[in-house]
Amino acid sequence: MMAKKGVTEEKQETTVNKKPSTKKKATVATSNEGDVTEVKAETEEVTCEGTDVKVDEVENVSEENAEAARPKPVPKGSRRGSKAMQAELDKYKELALGNEEKYKRLLAEFENARQRTEKEGSKMFDLGAKDVLEKLLPVVDNFERAIASIPDEDKERAFEQGVDKIYRQLMVTLEGIGVAPMDATGKEFNPELHNAVIHIEDENFGENVVAEEMQKGYMYKDQVLRHSMVKVAN
Repeated sequence: MMAKKGVTEEKQETTVNKKPSTKKKATVATSNEGDVTEVKAETEEVTCEGTDVKVDEVENVSEENAEAARPKPVPKGSRRGSKAMQAELDKYKELALGNEEKYKRLLAEFENARQRTEKEGSKMFDLGAKDVLEKLLPVVDNFERAIASIPDEDKERAFEQGVDKIYRQLMVTLEGIGVAPMDATGKEFNPELHNAVIHIEDENFGENVVAEEMQKGYMYKDQVLRHSMVKVAN
């Protein structure tokens, strides 16, 4: 901007697009008091990159209206391509939401499948362990019969003490695995746990009570490893 006595002139050059056009010059004259006296637009034919625009109108604008007369920027929503870009953005947002829902469903299905696999694997392990433990129970029975047949005067000998210690160690190991005896004597008969082989009449027992356990039954965790062979009273 150049300041002179009485008049201030302001020049602005504008170039638009990339093709041959004209150069536009706008001159604004104001008085010492700051009032706009004249706004004159001139065109000059030049070779430059831009559109062909000729401005030859002269318009007097007061200082109060000078700001309002300036061109306003185009809102982003009204610019060329904005609506298409917004539509494309909305499409990809919808696609992202759909993919998120698919991911959540797949994650839930995967977690359910993992839990089912763990349960089935644990069940198969228990079935295999149960089959092995059933074959060990006759060994436990023979240890008990051997210990029960030892005379009282021989129970303190080293051999008999060794047999008893081996039996106790075996029972502790089975208990650590999850094997436990049922101890059915004196309990009410339960066909899911007990196998009745004899029925007797005995006033010392109530109705349908196990009077004697003829062969021990065992549980493996929450499964019946071997039913108890029992004598049921009344």
